[in-house]
Amino acid sequence: MVLLLGATGLLGRNVLQVLLERGIPVRALVRSTLDVPGVEVVKGSILSREDLLKAADGCDAIINCAGTTDMTLPSVEDFLPVNRDLPAMLCDVATLSGIKVMVHTSTANTIVTGTPDRPSDESAPFGPPYDRSPYAISKKAGEDALIEYASAHPELRIVIVNPGFMLGAYDSKPSSGQMVLLGWKKPLVFVTRGAKSILHVRDAAKAIVNALDSGEGRYLLTGECLTLKEFFRIQARVGGYRQLCIALPNWMAGLLGVIGSLLRFLRIKTELYPHNVNQLLYEEWYSSARAREELGYTLTPVDDAIRDFVDWYYKKC
Repeated sequence: MVLLLGATGLLGRNVLQVLLERGIPVRALVRSTLDVPGVEVVKGSILSREDLLKAADGCDAIINCAGTTDMTLPSVEDFLPVNRDLPAMLCDVATLSGIKVMVHTSTANTIVTGTPDRPSDESAPFGPPYDRSPYAISKKAGEDALIEYASAHPELRIVIVNPGFMLGAYDSKPSSGQMVLLGWKKPLVFVTRGAKSILHVRDAAKAIVNALDSGEGRYLLTGECLTLKEFFRIQARVGGYRQLCIALPNWMAGLLGVIGSLLRFLRIKTELYPHNVNQLLYEEWYSSARAREELGYTLTPVDDAIRDFVDWYYKKC
């Protein structure tokens, strides 16, 4: 039996599907309801030690896909309860429950990006521009707590996965799917000049489930590095429409960050904080060689990730 946290989010819902397809019993701890046949649902809070212990009773492993990802939140403290404190609490819960395996989802942003000739791997440090992001700082704190615990408790095998920008079905908010909707069938779209490491969320989900049986330490789960202009060109091809895509100069993107700071001063929620905008100007070059070798990680074309999100999203709507 696997205890799954974050089962209603983009990644968690895809992990849930893979577990069910492989016939692995799943128990999900959720705040409300989860109407998925074959899943044992326990209602409660992921930040409640009592609820976690109740949900973990009788389980063999924990998969944690829960995370605070709202980029409008202004400070590190807003992210810490779920992104740092929950992983630390799960270590204690696992030990008390006799659980021997935990797979935790972090982010590629805890690893500084490389270059086309020298993409970063898991040995790269935490660095600019992500070390100014409250989200990434909180995720790195969660990783540090797990690594420290693992070194003192070798009986608990901890696997940390560091995914890039995931797209696909079951993105109910939507979260990363907002990028698809930003340009879907629009005649004109403006983008920044950076590039993101984009992957199909189902590829990450399969690697996470594979980690129940193998692996230890950190694994980058990243994809094709695409400029936003390249991404929207692929998306237009998938959707069968024409689109003019204009890349903004960096100074104009920086101006958006200044505007975001002003909005923040006026207590208006926005994602246009300078650290968020600055990240969009970087190119994310990563290597997932370790995950391919040890977790059986494979890559599906970005075309399919876009198509699966669109098909699911508009069917749901």
